[in-house]
Order: sequence, then structure tokens, then C-alpha cells
Amino acid sequence: METSTQAPIKQYDILDMNNYRVEKLPKRSKSRIENALAIVGVPLSILVFVGIGFFVHFSFLQNIDPSTLVAAKAQAAFERLGADGFSRINHLMMAVFLGAIILWITEAIPNYLTSLILIISLVLTGVLPEKDAYAQLGHPVMWLNIMSFVLASMLVKTGVAKRIALWFILRFGKNAGTIFFSFIVINLLLSAFISATTAKAAILLPIFMVIAAIYGARSGEGKNNFGRSIVLQNLLEINLGAGAFVTGSGANLLAAALIGGAIGGNVYFSDWMMAMFPIMVGLMLIGYLLAMKVFFPLSPEERVPQIEGGMERLKIEYQKLGKINAEEIKSIVIFLTILGFWSTDRLHGISPTAVAFVGAIVALLPRVGIVKWNDVDIPWHLMLFSAGAYTLGAGFAVTDLPSILVNAFFDHLGIGDHTHFWMLYLLLTGVMVFSALIFQSKTMRTMIFIPIAIGVANRFGFDVVSLALPVAFMIEHVYVLPFNSKPAALLFETDMYSYTDAFKFGITMMVIAFVLNIVAGETWFRFLGITPNGVFGLF
Repeated sequence: METSTQAPIKQYDILDMNNYRVEKLPKRSKSRIENALAIVGVPLSILVFVGIGFFVHFSFLQNIDPSTLVAAKAQAAFERLGADGFSRINHLMMAVFLGAIILWITEAIPNYLTSLILIISLVLTGVLPEKDAYAQLGHPVMWLNIMSFVLASMLVKTGVAKRIALWFILRFGKNAGTIFFSFIVINLLLSAFISATTAKAAILLPIFMVIAAIYGARSGEGKNNFGRSIVLQNLLEINLGAGAFVTGSGANLLAAALIGGAIGGNVYFSDWMMAMFPIMVGLMLIGYLLAMKVFFPLSPEERVPQIEGGMERLKIEYQKLGKINAEEIKSIVIFLTILGFWSTDRLHGISPTAVAFVGAIVALLPRVGIVKWNDVDIPWHLMLFSAGAYTLGAGFAVTDLPSILVNAFFDHLGIGDHTHFWMLYLLLTGVMVFSALIFQSKTMRTMIFIPIAIGVANRFGFDVVSLALPVAFMIEHVYVLPFNSKPAALLFETDMYSYTDAFKFGITMMVIAFVLNIVAGETWFRFLGITPNGVFGLF
């Protein structure tokens, strides 16, 4: 008789953090609507590109007054090419832009591939010279993202990020309520250091998934309100935390760069933090109250651990890290130094990118540093996607298409140049925040709506900062639907909540954020000198 030599099947351990790593999450299959959009995306994009680029004629692009164009390059192009030539360039720019938008929204092809197509299309259509188009991969924000991923890899490799998160949970997470408060603090701390929201989500996901399991939450049919709440609150906090700092995401930095270029100055880390940190903390607390009291109230059973000794597993994970070592201390020192320089940039004037550059170099130095290049996890597909968005922005800068469209829009409606500031404020910030329901990329929304806000401010004679910066403050509200951001897509794969759960909680927070931005415009932003009649005039 033969005996079996097969090894026993290892039982799935719901408290094992390794089971919740990003690469182990099941991949969600697309819905019928998503599949249909993917099928029509490519032919529709081609049709729109050819139609607008070569057949459709927009009369408002004729007889442009070059004095109304914001960009010096656009005025030069007008003078070089004449009205008809400039009109042709604008048609082609609009054709490339709309074609790319369709591909990005439908996800008919990978987003990075759409960006590559966009870049070469702007070259072949003559909108941008090759040097300008290809140079966007070297954009300062691109370099800051790369350096931030180096620094984030340092945090992950040394275990500092995990140590901080576990310490807070074990120290302050004595019950269900305080656990949620702990994640508010953790997200704010990580947001100050890490400019990639996806990286924050990947760091925190295994921790809050284990806690959800301890409190009886399961994916699929085993969903409960604790699981819904802890995942959706973390999704909210990951994005709101990014909005508290100009370095919180590449989109924030891009917006700051666009505004800085328009005003011939800088939007400093300290100024952004002064304006947005208290607002984002307030929104996190509102999100906590709404989740716990209105949308996902916890039953008595859900308020106590369902697995005996579950929290002990977190203690074991923390103990595995051992005593804090020299590598961790060095990484903490590097990050505190970087944060110190970022927070005092108004005093020394060194850009966030330059500061991150130096920090990453120190982290990579042989014998002195902490990580090796092979330890660094840089998502180059996201870098290429961002490069396409920046190239799109370069095309806007050359053609000044946003300003032209803004002027044509207001002229068509017969709106005079004496429109009230607050009407424009409501319109621009509202479009920015609610556009997140449609667009997948924060970078893309930034490239579209910040130049529009700058164009509107110039047309109506308002300070650029007064309209463009509040619009930029609405960038990070991308938590309503799974396709609105990378963290939203990532956390939806946990199957701990439904579309409906995400929408009802997210849309409520989005509306509250919009209302709070309006209130801040009349009060806090005015006090800081961002909106008219300010007291201190920081900007």
C-alpha cells in the first residue's frame, strides 16, 4: 500500500498580515458597463480626434485678440502662424486632449499607454516640438515623486511605517472607537512624509484588514459595519491627509507649480499647511462621526473583538520588529529633517523637490545610507502616466487653450467682466470637486482646471491665488467611487464594502467638503489673505 507524501494544506490564517499584501488581493472583474466602455473607447477616441482635428470648425477660434492670451508662447505662436494657423493648432490640441480623455475614462488601454500616445500625438501634430514634449519626464514634480518613492521604500524596508502604525494602535486602540481615532493620527503622520497616496494605502492595508478580522469583518458575504467603516474611513483619511500638505501628492505640487508660474512666485509648504491642515483634520473628524453614528453604526457585538486574543497578534507583529535599531533611527532622522526643511521653506526658499532629492541621496549612499536601489519600488507606469499629463499641460501652455475656451464660454453666455467674485468661486471650486466623480486622475484634473481657474482670474481681473488656490485645495476629494483614484481602486479589491456603501458615505463627505471650502473662503481663507479682503496677506 502506497502512502501519500503530499504536504498538508496550510490553513488560511485571517490574522496573518501577509495575506493582505497588495499583490495577494483578488482582482475584481469589470462590470458590464466597464467592459462596454473599454470596447468603444478606442474607436470613439479615434473618431473624436479625427473629427475635431480635421473636420469640425470652431468659429470662436477665429480673430483672436492676442492681448487676451495669458501665455507668452501662445502670443508668439499667434504672431508666427497668424489667426488661421493658430486656430489649426488649437483644433489639434483640443483633438488630442479629448481623445486622451476618452481613453483615460474608458480604460480601453492602460493609462500609461494613453500617455505615451498623447505625447507622440502632440509631437506629430506639431503642437509641441519634440524637446518640449519629451522633457516633461524631467518635470520637477516627476523628480519629487521618484525621490518620494525612494524615501517611502526606506520607511517600508526599515519597518518604521509599520512600527509607527502598530504602536499607535496598541497604545491608543483600546476599543473600537479609539482604533478609528488612531488611524486619523497615523494617516496625518504618513501624509506629511509620503507624497504617494497609493503607497500609504499599501502600507496601512494589512494592518486595518487584520483589525477588521479581529472585530468579525469578512470579505464577501461576511461584511459588517466595522469592516465597512474602517476601510472607508481609511480611504477618506488617506486622501484628506494628502490634501493637508502641498507635498501630500504630486497633483498638489503640480497645482502649486502652475499657480506659482502664473504669479511669478511660490506657493509654500508652510502656507498650504496653514490653510488646509485644520480643515482636513476637521473633515476627518466629521467623517468619523458620520461613519460611526449615521452610515455604519456598530452593533454591540461589533464593538468587541470577535477573535479571542486577536489583539495579541498585533502585539506579536510589533514584537517581531524588535527594538528600534540604528537603521530605523537614521530613517526617522532623515524624515524629520526633510519635514523641517519643508515646513520652513518660506524662510530658506529651497524647493520641496530639492529637499527630497538630498534626502533620497543620503538614504541611498553606500555604507551611510539605508536602502539600495534594488530595494526601491518605483511604479514607472504611474510615472509615464504623469508624464503624459504634464505634456498635456505643456500643450495648454503653448496654445493657451484653457484661456481661449474660458473667454469664449463667458462671451457666449453674455457674462460681463463685472461678475461677482463669489459666483466665480462657487463655480470653479464646485466643478473641481465634483469632476472627481468622472475623472480617474488627480493629475489630469489639475492640468485641466487649474489653468482654467487662472484664465478666469485673469479675465475678470481677480488675483490668481484667490481663485486658483481654493480650486487646488479640492484636488484630493477622490474617494466616492472605485475608479476615482488608485487608493479607491485598491481598497475596493478588499471586498469589505459595496459600491453603494462607498457612494453614500463618499458623496456626503464630498458635499460637506465643498460647503466647508465655501465657508473657509469667507472666513479662514480671507483671514489668511487668500481670498479678497484678507487680513495678513500671506500669499
